[in-house]
Amino acid sequence: MRECCSTCILNTKKCRDKECKHWIDYKEDLNCTLIAIEKNGEMTLRETADRMGISFVRVKQIQDKAIKKLQLQEIQINDI
Repeated sequence: MRECCSTCILNTKKCRDKECKHWIDYKEDLNCTLIAIEKNGEMTLRETADRMGISFVRVKQIQDKAIKKLQLQEIQINDI
């Protein structure tokens, strides 16, 4: 885990570094996606949507697009 996450956990203070790629506006998880994953493990699409501040439908759309990309990469690798 990153040093900044460890510091937040030790001090139980939310992260203030909004420039960090792991920052989310979710105080219960100290504003950090890494802490959210460590604390909660696997999460549902609804839990993810809540943490990201977007709709469940949008998270589902992003997931579907990512799965299609992975499937395309797998097909391309198998063709080689």
